[in-house]
Amino acid sequence: MERIPQDMILRPIITERAMDGLAQMKYTFKVMKSANKIEIKRAVESLFDGVKVKKVNTMNVRGQKRRQGRTEGYTASWKKAIVTLESDSKTIEFFDGMN
Repeated sequence: MERIPQDMILRPIITERAMDGLAQMKYTFKVMKSANKIEIKRAVESLFDGVKVKKVNTMNVRGQKRRQGRTEGYTASWKKAIVTLESDSKTIEFFDGMN
């Protein structure tokens, strides 16, 4: 089954730490757990016009322990990708108004 870019990039991550990276042209996304760096790079470049990716850093985020009364369990684990763009690349418009 072929994966399309819309399936790779699940959603942007909008936290204070992620917003601090925008000055260095670093954008943070939640991505599919099975996606690799090459697939993430291709997906970002095809989803956002005029964007050139310099490098991709990925990390697996463990689920957190949660309790509800006596019952306890874990939230789902997920994968995070920090995408660094080239200096001559266009910015991603979605993040432009958030600084």
